[in-house]
Amino acid sequence: MPVYFYWGDDDYQISQAVKKLIDTHIDPMWRDFNYAKINATGDLEVMDGLNQAVTSPFGMGSRLTWLADTAIAQRCTESLLAELERTFNHLPVDSYILFTSSNKPDGRAKSTKLLQKYAQILEFSLIPPWKTDAIAQLVKQAAAEIDLRIASDGIDLLVDAIGNDTRRLTMELQKLQLSHYGKTKPLTAKEISPLVQASAHNSLQLASAIRSANTSQALSLIDELLQNNEVGLRICATLVGQFRTWLWIKLMQESGERDDKAIADAAEIGNPKRVYFLKQEVQGLNSQKLMRSLSILLRLEADLKHGKDETATLQTAIIELCQAMTK
Repeated sequence: MPVYFYWGDDDYQISQAVKKLIDTHIDPMWRDFNYAKINATGDLEVMDGLNQAVTSPFGMGSRLTWLADTAIAQRCTESLLAELERTFNHLPVDSYILFTSSNKPDGRAKSTKLLQKYAQILEFSLIPPWKTDAIAQLVKQAAAEIDLRIASDGIDLLVDAIGNDTRRLTMELQKLQLSHYGKTKPLTAKEISPLVQASAHNSLQLASAIRSANTSQALSLIDELLQNNEVGLRICATLVGQFRTWLWIKLMQESGERDDKAIADAAEIGNPKRVYFLKQEVQGLNSQKLMRSLSILLRLEADLKHGKDETATLQTAIIELCQAMTK
């Protein structure tokens, strides 16, 4: 299929998928002539990319035109829609066009329906940090792809140390592969811990510090996360997800529900066995505290999206959240 549409917030995975397309279709000797990346934030840039895409490649190999950061799957004028369809129908057999976007395609848009007809659409979204089961599965899959065997306690250590950072996961697994060269036994946590920095704090640890109303630890964690270039909105999203899960657990408990599977279904938890541990985490809390916390987090998200100073805004919200846990 000559048309591709990649979307999601996992920039590293998207960059790797783009590299694969380039390696597959572009002759390195003719790359300067047959590969173009266009920041396609407006209609004019999209039109420019479409015009390049319908041009036959020079020399050997194929042509690839990459239209990055496009919004065509959210909004698209009728004239641009017609131009898209015309281009898709007249692409040379050796010319490929790639669209990338951080936003999910709007299923109601005519342009999305057109892309569904002509394009291969792939999602590259980060796994939410609180979905540790899904992250563990990703670690297993990535390790299997490079024939690296890791014991279950080693998988758990990597999940805690790396979280949903796919770029770092790739780098750490490559490091482990080199250190494990020629060995057949699965790598254990004891063998991995000296090689992988496991003290890197993540947003879930921040959520636990807030739940315990440990203000000093929470402020220390937020400072470390920001120093490690963690994005404020991503920290906020993780906290929202974790507090939402805790709220569901507490609401189901307060309603008298005792079936862990029913609680897991309501809270959208993939592994019902995890409910037992979540119940331990929300002991001493009530639904009112958790709802107040979500209200603070939603205000934090709005403030960050409006461009308020990230560090000060996060610190203020963390103090408010810790105080809400004590009331």
